[in-house]
Amino acid sequence: MALKVSLKRGILAGGLLLAGYAQGNDQALLDAVRSGQLHAVQDLLEQGVNVNARALDGSNALLLATQANQIDIARALIAAGADVNQKNLIQDSAYLLAGASGRNEILQLTLAHGADLQSTNRYGGTALIPACERGHAATVALLIKAGTDLNHVNRLGWTCLIEAIVLADGGPAHQDIVAQLIAAGADLDLPDRSGIRPLRLAEQRGQSAIVKLLRDAGAS
Repeated sequence: MALKVSLKRGILAGGLLLAGYAQGNDQALLDAVRSGQLHAVQDLLEQGVNVNARALDGSNALLLATQANQIDIARALIAAGADVNQKNLIQDSAYLLAGASGRNEILQLTLAHGADLQSTNRYGGTALIPACERGHAATVALLIKAGTDLNHVNRLGWTCLIEAIVLADGGPAHQDIVAQLIAAGADLDLPDRSGIRPLRLAEQRGQSAIVKLLRDAGAS
């Protein structure tokens, strides 16, 4: 009966195979991560649990560790072969979430272990786009250095530069981010879906410091 219920939940959750869900010691791994028990995680990994087993929402242990910013646990999981690109049902992966949330230590671990820079979230954006929106300047620097596409356009029709303007307040963190994007060679004139360019978007919002940065860099 329990197996049937589990299978039904798996189908309702998005069609993942039952075999992809954690059972037994694999479930214990997810529970240990949720409760932040590093030693328990290490013991279970030594026992050979499936490091990429999924919870019902599709999250693996590494994604759970990333959500809680459990750096040591994330390091142990990655060393054991956790997939940094494995996504849950809402298209988050450890790599994407680390970038969007400014979890820089975990982000660096994912970048060093095969993070897919072209991977996109449920909005069709790379890790760089939400990092720019949320003002994570240090995260932006890491993603730029890694080679993330500066001109990727998400499903809203926005680049990382546009998100740093239209979903922000023009304050110091976003000024820093815009300056980084300019220095890295982002296209300053890629418009939104309405054909409005970043400079005009910044002008409309009274973001005078960002307007100056863009004008000085030759934006039109």
